[in-house]
Amino acid sequence: MSEPTMTADVIVIGAGIAGASVAANLSESCTVILAEMESQPGYHTTGRSAAVFAPSYGPAGVRALTRASRAFFDTPPEGFCDAPLLTPREILMIARDDQGAALDALIETASRDTAVERLDASGLQDHQPLLRSGYASAGMLDRGGQDIDVAALHQGYLRLFKKRGGTLLRNAEVLSLQPDSTGWTADTKAGTLKAPVVVNAAGAWADRIGELAGAETIGLKPKRRTAMMVPEPAGFTRRDAPITIDIEEQFYLKPDAGRLLLSPADETPSDPCDAQPDEMDVAICADRIMTAFELDIRRIENKWAGLRSFVADKEPVIGFSTQAEGFFWMAGQGGYGIQTAPAAGRLASALVQGKPVPDDLIDHGFDQTLVASGRKGLAA
Repeated sequence: MSEPTMTADVIVIGAGIAGASVAANLSESCTVILAEMESQPGYHTTGRSAAVFAPSYGPAGVRALTRASRAFFDTPPEGFCDAPLLTPREILMIARDDQGAALDALIETASRDTAVERLDASGLQDHQPLLRSGYASAGMLDRGGQDIDVAALHQGYLRLFKKRGGTLLRNAEVLSLQPDSTGWTADTKAGTLKAPVVVNAAGAWADRIGELAGAETIGLKPKRRTAMMVPEPAGFTRRDAPITIDIEEQFYLKPDAGRLLLSPADETPSDPCDAQPDEMDVAICADRIMTAFELDIRRIENKWAGLRSFVADKEPVIGFSTQAEGFFWMAGQGGYGIQTAPAAGRLASALVQGKPVPDDLIDHGFDQTLVASGRKGLAA
């Protein structure tokens, strides 16, 4: 005997941070089924993120969503988490002599909505003592950065979703999506689901879900990002040192609970998959870090990779499809999905329900056209 069809107001596909945040918001006033293809929500990208709250990071729409997310991070709902979601972490962007133009451009852009400070070589050394003398000549310091407790944020949304009566289905890979006069039927490995609206928060798999629905292609490009942990050098005491990032994002280094988190900041195109670190990327990371910092990497304690998915302009895609009625995009968050989740989740929830953009997002300078699914050049 086949399983009975489950019905709801909204089906959300994907239980990473994007799906969990929009599902939790929607479940306040809608019945919601959250369908996750893995046994563990957030297994792919969310669970592999070393997120930093960086108001100066990303294109204009991302920066506005980040600013609008700050109030939630500072004061989450009662019972959402047991400890602060944010811990202060300065952000230091460094530039060699030949990268001066890139530094000037970033300072000009970031200073429009974030207080940043230009540092000379001496100032860089004061903030990042591991920096190799003579490597960088200048930099930009953003004192508004914060470490984000990714697990607490993600689990908080999932708990809130459950508390509000939402249904989470694990091992529920979507096999087909069929529209009819009443909405959508989704055949999954966990059973058949029906709802008037489907929210596509499937991360690296979002374009594939869009194809099942007959929606437009948004040109989503999953890109592999490698990271690794190494021991602190002997005598290192600056665990409060900033996350230090090459101005052209060729690497970053961040102290992390008694170790150093490193990445070559690679963006290697990939098919949607369970991403694994490539040994060449690991070697490139070690070489770049040892060139820029006084480090001798002899032992790697842990290494991993995750997929960050972008469209051409690197803004997220949040809105109803222009081709498939009742199909809603919540995709393309790239490397910004964690820091924008509170505002993006509320935005998507409002739009799904036919409500206007929340006033506080507009107050922070958010422009809905920047993330619309039908925007010009989206799939360029």
